[in-house]
Amino acid sequence: MQTTYILQTPPLIFALIVLIFSIIIHEISHGYVADMLGDPTARLAGRLTLNPLKHIDPIGSIIVPIITSLGGFTFGWAKPVPFNPFNLKNRRSGELVIALAGPASNLFIAFVFGLIIRYGANLGTTNFAATFLQLCAYIVLINVALATFNLIPIPPLDGSKIIFAAFPPTPKWMRIRASIEHYSIWLVLIVVIFLWQFIVPVIPILFKVFTGISF
Repeated sequence: MQTTYILQTPPLIFALIVLIFSIIIHEISHGYVADMLGDPTARLAGRLTLNPLKHIDPIGSIIVPIITSLGGFTFGWAKPVPFNPFNLKNRRSGELVIALAGPASNLFIAFVFGLIIRYGANLGTTNFAATFLQLCAYIVLINVALATFNLIPIPPLDGSKIIFAAFPPTPKWMRIRASIEHYSIWLVLIVVIFLWQFIVPVIPILFKVFTGISF
């Protein structure tokens, strides 16, 4: 028998906190992996920290989340962690691993809080336990949504960097890549406005994978 879960929208302040720190962990993961692979740019810029003041983008981290929350879901972004691919020991494989690190961090968060939900029966049936599990469910939802969105293969999202890493960094290819990335903001808008409806169905599937329940 399939278990269905009614996911309630949390208070705005909690939604913003979850979103901001999930995005920050996403960006820090890029920076830490880059540092491990030879590029210290993020570390030298002081971006390998959980201090939100180092990562918050006024529009993407505050204004957009507040506006989107009016529609029942919170969405946004932080300032990208700086990255210099020319510092990497192996540029092609390094860029691929760095790109994967961000979505992987979000999926790991979803995994951890998904386990809490799966074994949440041990918390009892109090109002506190029910509220706590709802908040855990929202954390899972936010993080699977961030991972899904960032894996879309268009610039400047991580999915595009994964695809680009499959091609040799020849001068001709780099020019083609630069020309594609020049229109990144428009490509993202096209996805959000016209194609997001085809991507959204993936999120409930991932939510069930991590929590064992549907919503």
